[in-house]
Amino acid sequence: MTFDSVLMATLAAILLTLTAHVIARVLARKLSWLPMVITALILVLLFLFILQWDYNNYYSVAKPVFDHLLGYVTVLLAVPLAAMNFKGLPVKKLTLIVAMASVIGALLPMSLAYLFSLSHDTILAFATRSVTTPIGLSIADLIKAPLAMANLIIIVSGIIGGTLARFLFRGIDDDRAKGLALGLAAHAFGTVEAWQISHTAGRYAAFGLAVNGLVTAVWVPIFISAFSI
Repeated sequence: MTFDSVLMATLAAILLTLTAHVIARVLARKLSWLPMVITALILVLLFLFILQWDYNNYYSVAKPVFDHLLGYVTVLLAVPLAAMNFKGLPVKKLTLIVAMASVIGALLPMSLAYLFSLSHDTILAFATRSVTTPIGLSIADLIKAPLAMANLIIIVSGIIGGTLARFLFRGIDDDRAKGLALGLAAHAFGTVEAWQISHTAGRYAAFGLAVNGLVTAVWVPIFISAFSI
């Protein structure tokens, strides 16, 4: 492909993806039970089908752009954190929750992978399950886990968490709890869904995502190295 054709394909991929996102966002506002991320994914696939655009071609031009932007988006999560009101926040309890979520989020899926006799590389990849993609891929690189497998595990777990959240939260009125749970369990996908609930839920989700990612990035490589898993 020539430079001009690659450029046009890249711009078309960005426009298609953003259009799907905007439509999904509008639908999520009208239908609160509809997971925005899942709707956007379905719309992208629908657009590709209508346009007869091969998914592999779309993926090859869209992936470099959005992979590059993903790191900046993760850093920008510091903005809602700065807007949080930490006065009266139960720091000790919150720290304990994040620490427990970090340990359980990594060790539980690794243990299940071991019980199901999955490969050594797959077990290592499951250590990244509870963190967002840029952090998870960095951890995977440090512990020598397959990056493609880690990326798949992170994305699938985030989609499942973000999709089921609205149903699991029935009867729960505290947006802080909803947001923190989404950020810890479904990382970036959960944070997107949390912002659809309320600004409070979004900020707490961003807090859970960021702190959990930081904690996990520190202890998982040390744990793997020390026990030579």
